[in-house]
Amino acid sequence: MSIDHVDLIVEEPSMEVALRLLLPKMLHELSYNIFVHSCKSELLVRIKDRFRGYARYLPSNQRVIVLVDRDGDDCHHLKAKLDRWAKESGLTARTRNSKQYQVANRIVIEELEAWYFGDWQAVCAAYPNVSKTAQSKSAYRDPDAIRGGTWEALERVLQAAGYFPAGLSKRLVASKVAAHMDPSRNKSQSFCKFRDVMSELLTTS
Repeated sequence: MSIDHVDLIVEEPSMEVALRLLLPKMLHELSYNIFVHSCKSELLVRIKDRFRGYARYLPSNQRVIVLVDRDGDDCHHLKAKLDRWAKESGLTARTRNSKQYQVANRIVIEELEAWYFGDWQAVCAAYPNVSKTAQSKSAYRDPDAIRGGTWEALERVLQAAGYFPAGLSKRLVASKVAAHMDPSRNKSQSFCKFRDVMSELLTTS
């Protein structure tokens, strides 16, 4: 069965901004919609109703992708909870052993800004004064293991280069950095898992 459409459910506006620039590079002509919430807690409150709605009408040639930040949660428990809610609603969730699914729940570790650390070349293209070697420092080398919050870490690096003295604008950074991102070179493992799901959609479309 070929896939011709995907709905993406995200927790906040900066992810939507980034995806609108990234998805054309990843999905090419495949159609998609993005449904954005104001925060993670709102998404988690509403997602069960969304799942039940999809269970009533989702065509076999469409898929649903949910993107949620790990933040301080255990990523395995968070994904298991989302998968369980999907199953209880009557949907089939993607698992490691099965690619026959209706919903794929992906966890962003720790949050969107880790994806920028995963493609430091894009950050440097968007903000030329930033250190070209910042991402090679031990604190930032593994984008998914940055301690103390990835947006806070990115803010420190950008402010050290003279940007955002009054504080990081997440939506502005998303629009500037995502425009330069190359999905094939990203080193964030959580991004790569998301990218793999997007590639699966193309191979069956």
